[in-house]
Amino acid sequence: MIIAIGADHGGFYLKQTVVALLKELGHTALDVGAYTDEPSDYPDFAKGVSELIIRKKAKRGIIICGSGVGACIAANKFPGVRASVCHDTFSARQGVEDDDMNVLCLGARVIGPKLAEEVIKTFLSARFSNAPRHRRRLRKVRAIEKVFQK
Repeated sequence: MIIAIGADHGGFYLKQTVVALLKELGHTALDVGAYTDEPSDYPDFAKGVSELIIRKKAKRGIIICGSGVGACIAANKFPGVRASVCHDTFSARQGVEDDDMNVLCLGARVIGPKLAEEVIKTFLSARFSNAPRHRRRLRKVRAIEKVFQK
């Protein structure tokens, strides 16, 4: 699977670990930065990851900042991106299965590398259920996006 990944300075070191993990698992990581730990801004990396998702250059995305919250807020401004902060495997699985989440946001100051690995593996292995109630809810989310894209 092709995974877009980005992080600001707060997530830079965890991103290095995650990129190595993705490659180890046989995925392709499209790294949109940051490429150093110099101060940088999470919206720039949320934009880079989100654009790859929207343009179908990547199937899923991972964005890492200090808490995961700022990256999540920025990513969800892009139509078609369904991002969530997940620091546990239940949320990572449920987010994909029930809500068709396509971007995982992590807080490097909240989650350690081992738990991040488990959350990422869960996120990447989960699939949208296509249950009628979940499809109905997803249609409603898409309808909201269309109203406010104008």
